[in-house]
Amino acid sequence: MLHRLSADKGARIILGAAMVAAALAVPMSAHAQAGGNYPDKPIRLIIPYPPGGATDVIGRIVGKHLGDEIGNQIVIENRGGAGGNIGAAEVARAKADGYTLLMGALTSHSVMATLEKDKLQYDLRKDLTPVGIVGSVPLVAVVTPSVPIHTLKELVDHAKKNPGKLNFASSGAGAPQRMAMELFKQIAGVNIVHVAYRGSGPAMTDLVGGQVETMTETVPAAISFIKSGQLRPLAVLTPERISMLPDIPTAKEQGFSGFNVSSLFGVMAPAGTPVPVVDKLNKALTTALARAEVKAQLLEQGVYADALSVEASKTRLNAEIEQWAKVIRDGKISVN
Repeated sequence: MLHRLSADKGARIILGAAMVAAALAVPMSAHAQAGGNYPDKPIRLIIPYPPGGATDVIGRIVGKHLGDEIGNQIVIENRGGAGGNIGAAEVARAKADGYTLLMGALTSHSVMATLEKDKLQYDLRKDLTPVGIVGSVPLVAVVTPSVPIHTLKELVDHAKKNPGKLNFASSGAGAPQRMAMELFKQIAGVNIVHVAYRGSGPAMTDLVGGQVETMTETVPAAISFIKSGQLRPLAVLTPERISMLPDIPTAKEQGFSGFNVSSLFGVMAPAGTPVPVVDKLNKALTTALARAEVKAQLLEQGVYADALSVEASKTRLNAEIEQWAKVIRDGKISVN
């Protein structure tokens, strides 16, 4: 009997000690999940395009300065393919701990969320969450100089007089460059035929050569052709004039108030990443983007830095998704 009582007492002591240990472990675990020690190892930044492109260059600038600010190394990994969707899907499937992030071309991802919805292996809204907006690259509407068009109104008039005879180039079926012109067609009520190319380079070559008449393109890709006189700019598609082309009027100035398009970039994390971790990343990103040297480096790549809070970034991304979903629906646009 004495032996049994001693055993019971020992069991109670062991159980009590285990309960105390568990109780002490809970706040430590919660602290870790809240990002108190984050980051204690390098962070992967997946760039969903091959090296050398705009997203890659932007991602490397952001990665360097974000790493400096947050106190650990940002390791860049390129995962190109399927228009950015392979890399995005990899991040969407990654552990939601803040150690795998996406350098997103958010306008392109937003377009694909509707245009290729059935083909994607992730849901942009459900499987990823914004860490913060980095900034945007403005677009400009241009024409080959051989056509008698100098303004957006003249483009509309010419298109209406020649329905289906004008062609516009784009860098790809789901590219922001294509979607910008599809939006313009809907606003202006004109029929301009889409010609898709494999990238901006071939599209610009044919536009300069007069094989197609017009297109909307990112300012960094078009600016050298504009300055050399090989392309004629009609309008920048930002709400205000831009420093890179200060003499070119906006679409809004020419009476096209709904024709505002930029190519948006931002950092995203897997859905379910702890809020304190996302907030810590956002704070570091915002601080980095506020530095004059970082703004200058991004502007050299045509990016106007525009850091937003987590909530404002979510609102901006949702607006982007909804805008292009409507354009695609209204225009019955397909990926072909």
